[in-house]
Amino acid sequence: MSDPAVQMDLSLQVGKYDVQKAIGKGATGTVYLAKDTFTGGEVALKTIEPEVFRDPEFGTVYRSQFQNEASLAGKLRHPHIVAILDAVVQEDSGYIAMEYVKGGDLSRHVAAGKLLPVADVLQIAFKCCGALEYAAKEGIVHSDIKPTNLMLAEGTEVKISDFGAAYLRKSQVVQTAAMGSPYYMSPEQISGEEIDFHSDMYSLGVSLYELLTGKKPFTAETIEALVQKIQNQDPIPPSSVRSGLPKFVDPVVLRAMAKKPERRYPSWAEFALELSKIVQQTLPPGVVPDSEKYVALRKVEMLAALSDTEFWELARAGDWARVGPNQTIVNENSKGKSFYFIGKGQAKVTRQGRLLNMINEGECFGEMAYIRGGEVPRNATVDSVTELLLAKFRPDAFNKMSVGAQLYLTRALARNLADRLELANTRIGR
Repeated sequence: MSDPAVQMDLSLQVGKYDVQKAIGKGATGTVYLAKDTFTGGEVALKTIEPEVFRDPEFGTVYRSQFQNEASLAGKLRHPHIVAILDAVVQEDSGYIAMEYVKGGDLSRHVAAGKLLPVADVLQIAFKCCGALEYAAKEGIVHSDIKPTNLMLAEGTEVKISDFGAAYLRKSQVVQTAAMGSPYYMSPEQISGEEIDFHSDMYSLGVSLYELLTGKKPFTAETIEALVQKIQNQDPIPPSSVRSGLPKFVDPVVLRAMAKKPERRYPSWAEFALELSKIVQQTLPPGVVPDSEKYVALRKVEMLAALSDTEFWELARAGDWARVGPNQTIVNENSKGKSFYFIGKGQAKVTRQGRLLNMINEGECFGEMAYIRGGEVPRNATVDSVTELLLAKFRPDAFNKMSVGAQLYLTRALARNLADRLELANTRIGR
C-alpha cells in the first residue's frame, strides 16, 4: 500500500488479517488481498466505507446487504460458491473475509475479443446451476447473479460470490434496482413481487447471454426504458447477435430468460441437463466435459446419498476417457490397484475366454484390487462391447477425497462386490 495512513487505518479494522494489496474497488468499499496471520492462508477481505452506512438514501439497504452476507459465514459449503470465512459488522464499518479466488470475475469476458470458448461458458453455467440449486435448498435466493459476481478460479471452475442481496425485503429490492443497474434482474424482481429460484435462473440466463454474445440482451438510455424492455420485449436470439454461435444454444438460453417464471425450467436440474447436452455438441468427440462426468455419476443409485460437493470430488478424482468398442481394459492375471466406472456403454467380463458377466452403464469393476489395497492380480479380463465413457479411479486420487466420501464409497464398492459374488454363486449352482 502506498499510503501508510491507509495501511495503519486498515490494520486497525481487520484484526488478524494482514492486508497485502487492493484487488477490487466497488461502490461501497474495497476488496483487499490479505493474509490470515493465524493460518498463513490468503483471503479476500471486503471492507465497507463508514460513509456508506451513513448514506441517507441507501444506507439501510447497504447495511442489510452487508449483514446478510456476513450472516452466511461458515454456512454455504459448496465447491462453486465462494466460502465466507469470517465477518465483523460494527456500527459504522465492517469487513468480510472470503475465500480468495485468483482468476477474478467474469466481467472481463463479456466484450468482443475477450469472450471465452462457447463450451467453457456452458460448463460455467452448468456449475452455477448446481450451486444455486444447493443455495435454494438452504432457503436462499441469491438475487444478484451477474458476471461480476461469478468468480473464475481456473479453467471452468466458477465460484459464485456476493450473496448480500439475499433475504432483502421487497421495498429494499426495488431500492437496489434504483441504486444500480437492473440489467440482470428478472421481471418479477423489478416489480417487487415474491421471488424464488426462478429469478436467479433468469439472471443466470442473462449472464449466459452476455458471456456468449458480448452484448446484454436489453439496453436503454434510461432505467425506466430498460425496465419496460425487460418486462415486455423479447430478446434477440443469441445466435443472431454473434455470428458463428450455434443455433441450438438459443432455446436453452431463451427459456431460462422467459418473462414468466413458470415458462422457465421447472428445476435447476433440468436447466443443467439441457446445458450438459449442448456442451457435448460444441466439443471435439474425444473430450469429456465436467458436466458429462457429473451427470453420469448422478444417475448411479448407489451414490444417491452423496452431497453435491462429494459428487464433484468424485468427478475430479477419476481419469476419464472415451474407449472404443472391442478394447481390452483389464487383463486377467495382470496386476492393478485401480477400479473403474462405466458412465456410458457396456463391457464384458471373461475368464479364459468364458463369459462371466456383462457390465452396464453406472456399474463398477476392478474394485477387488482397490478394497484389498496394493497391486494384486486381476481375476478376469474386461473388454468394451460398445463405445464407453470410462473413469479410472487410482487409490492416490481417491484418498484425497473427504473421509466421509471415502467411507461411503468404500461401503458402496463392497456392496457391489458382494452382489456380484452372489450372482456368480447362483450361476455356478445352476
